[in-house]
Amino acid sequence: MTGRLSRTIAKVMTKPDHPLRYGWTTGTCATAAAKAAYAALLTGEFPDPVEVTLPRGERPAFALATTAIGECSATAGVVKDAGDDPDVTHGALILATVRRGAAGSGVSFRAGEGVGTVTRPGLAIPPGEPAINPVPRQMLREAIAEVAAAHGDGGDVEVEIAIPGGAALAAKTLNGRLGIVGGLSILGTTGIVVPYSCSAWIHSIHRGIDVARASGLIQIAGATGAASEAAVKKLHDLSETALIDMGDFVGGMLKYIRTHPLPRVTIAGGVGKMTKLAQGLLDLHSRRGSVDLGVLAELAEKAGGTPGLGTRILASNTAAEAFSHAEADGIALGDQVARAGWEIAAKVFAGKPVAGKPVAGEPVEIEIAVFDRDGRLVGHAPFRAAHTAPPLKRRR
Repeated sequence: MTGRLSRTIAKVMTKPDHPLRYGWTTGTCATAAAKAAYAALLTGEFPDPVEVTLPRGERPAFALATTAIGECSATAGVVKDAGDDPDVTHGALILATVRRGAAGSGVSFRAGEGVGTVTRPGLAIPPGEPAINPVPRQMLREAIAEVAAAHGDGGDVEVEIAIPGGAALAAKTLNGRLGIVGGLSILGTTGIVVPYSCSAWIHSIHRGIDVARASGLIQIAGATGAASEAAVKKLHDLSETALIDMGDFVGGMLKYIRTHPLPRVTIAGGVGKMTKLAQGLLDLHSRRGSVDLGVLAELAEKAGGTPGLGTRILASNTAAEAFSHAEADGIALGDQVARAGWEIAAKVFAGKPVAGKPVAGEPVEIEIAVFDRDGRLVGHAPFRAAHTAPPLKRRR
């Protein structure tokens, strides 16, 4: 995870103390711009504001920020309002240029400036296509069809979506790791941005796993931050595609792997985050809980530590200080933390289906790697199989 991305995520995890305003996805803004541009291509006039229909039936209206019309094309732009969500595309200009296509060609899509192109398998859009996700594509097709029906046109058009400056904004996202090059993705499932939902981050975790599976990788590593990611990459000589920017969402990553398994999964993190995992937390953010020094003291005793070490650990200010006391006494506290964390992670693969979906019934080997701030491996639970539960049998 880059430093800029880390800072962006830190903002995401800190909510303002006031009622939050919802916003609009890039897919919604692109749809509004494309609908206005197509109407202008047919009539010479841009509807402003322009209404679009969202997947759940809502009909918001958008003001146009810019318009242009030529002999064979029309362009309209909408400025994205992400509400109170710290979205990197908030305030970006989403442009749509509509050109006539061949009769019977339907709606085709093109990536303009700042919109990425898919280059790796595993995503919902195949390699070589503009990074415009399926739901925005459907919204765009329906908006074009609505205008075509109103004006008696065939609706055979090319829609080019552009985001000026999008390539620079994309550097703050995980697009590069997912194999999306040249810019941003046009996203959205409901058309609405829910502030501080972290849905985009979870989406990136899932898509990273999809790309790794489609690439035939047998091992991935989810890391909590930049230092642990660099350390686990060096430890196993992993490719960028094998690195999952898990952040605090251990549970979110493992639950997806449970239904989309890979042979080997490493969970890597610093001493504080991995201590929280050992305590039983699957969301490692501070709002979910802090490091329990009592747990560390118990684990140190289990590793052979003296009562005096336990007392010093309980008096520590941080997990790092507790680890330093254990290291001074020659106690492998990190290994105990890793083993306890492994047990918590393995439990995700047992029991009931996730969200009503039967699990795959395939073994997944899990490894826990605990690193200090200097990237030293200070705790390790080696790869061991955590069996996913078999699919449920249907009742007859």
